Order: sequence, then structure tokens, then C-alpha cells
Amino acid sequence: MLRAMCLLRALRRRRWMKRPLPDAWRAILEQHVPFYGWIPEAKRPRFEGMVQAFAHEKHFIPAAGMEIDDTVRVVISACAVRLVLHRDLSYFNRLTEIVVYPYDYRHKDDDRRILGEAHHWGTVVLSWPAVIHGVGNPDDGHATAAHEFAHVLDRAGGAFDGTPVLDRFAAYAPWAEVMSDHFERLQRRGRKVRKVLRPYGATNEAEFFAVATESYFEKPRQMQEETPELYQEMQRFYGGDPAVTKLDADDRAAEDPWRDVGRNDPCPCGSGKKFKRCCGR
Repeated sequence: MLRAMCLLRALRRRRWMKRPLPDAWRAILEQHVPFYGWIPEAKRPRFEGMVQAFAHEKHFIPAAGMEIDDTVRVVISACAVRLVLHRDLSYFNRLTEIVVYPYDYRHKDDDRRILGEAHHWGTVVLSWPAVIHGVGNPDDGHATAAHEFAHVLDRAGGAFDGTPVLDRFAAYAPWAEVMSDHFERLQRRGRKVRKVLRPYGATNEAEFFAVATESYFEKPRQMQEETPELYQEMQRFYGGDPAVTKLDADDRAAEDPWRDVGRNDPCPCGSGKKFKRCCGR
């Protein structure tokens, strides 16, 4: 039975990944997800397909009057897929539902403001304003959705301990050495590591991995320069090379005279057509 369910899930994912992304969804990515523009052209179809599969597979549950629309689904799905673009959606097999609040929430009898949580039983809870703020500020090393989805990847390894499932048994020793070393540096308030990681990463090993994930995708060049060993370990797990792809995207944006024109906006050339049907082609 379990094998049949896994095969059915894989089949459904494959079908969604083959479908073209709706124009409305692509417009959401272009408007709300800056890192969509950093994804190499060769990886765009895979990214878009994985976003569709994730968005249709997971249950998005509104809390406290939150409205779940396509923008919520697409933005949150993009944040999750970004982490496993060079891997596979199977890393999120344990994740079944995503609860979304319209504000930063609090637990009963606790005054702390909560931006997000990841639970053992396959649930992620997110504050929608925190998600939007994190995505909209792509260079500050603080991305709530990426942080919580990193916890999901961590839990796939058996526990919230800062060690996800690695490719090879031999990879665990160097991973433990590098992560432990930089975790201790952050706890000691080391100058270089503090340039890259938020102090919250010093809480425990699980939070260190989640914070390092945020910085790997948002501050890759700083991580590569200040903590190269940490960058290399994160790169071995996540794949890609954000220090390069983000720089290339920044260069392309600086050279692109149409960078502020939306796909469905009137083309600046005056043709009367939509940009995507004219110069944007």
C-alpha cells in the first residue's frame, strides 16, 4: 500500500511538472519573488514545474481569518522549491500542510511574537507578512519561509538537529566538523561569522542550519568570502552556486532597460501590445 501511494504521488508530481505555468502565476513570481529572476534560464522550467506540484500537493490552511489565494500559494511554494531545486520534492514528503496567519501570531500565555514554526508531524506555520517581508528583502539574510522549510529538510534526517539527509555516508563527518566549528564561532561572536549569520543561529544546531540556509541563498557572496568552508558544505547539500547566479542576475538587471516593465504591461515601444507579446518576447 505504501509503495503504491508513493508511486501515485510521483506520478502526480510528474504530471504537474510537465504543465506550463499559468501566466497569472508567472506574474505573481515576477511581482513578489525577486529570486525568481536569479534562477538560470535552463532551470526555469524545472522551478516552475516544481512550484506547481508543491502548490497543488500541499494543503494550505487559513488561520485567524487569513484568505488563501494564488499569491499565497505561489509565493510560499516558490520559497520551498528554491531550497530543493537542485534536489527533489521528495525532501518535503513529510510535509503535508502549511498553516498561514494574516499577522505575526502568539501562543496562549506567551507574549513572544512568532513569525513561523515547523512541527515534527509535518506542519509548517507561517506569518504571511513575515513571508512577504523576507522575500521582499532578498539581501538581509532573514527569510522566514526559507528558515522554516530548512527545518523541514532537517527533520527529514530524523530529528531537528541541524543535519539533513546527505548524499553519502562519508559526507556526514565533514558536515559535522564544519557546521560545529561555525556554530561555536557564532556562539563566541566571531567577527567573520557574524557578518554572515544572524545571532539567532547560535540558539542550537537546528537553528544554526536554518539561519545558515537563509544566508546561503540571500548573502551567498558574503558567506563565500567570510566563511568559505561553510559555503562549500551548504553548496554540497543544496547544489547550485548562488554566489554566481545572484551576481549574474544583478548584472543582467543593471543592463536591462525593461527591468521595471511587467509582462502584462503595455510595451514601452508604443506598439499598443502587451510587453510579453512585443519586445518582451
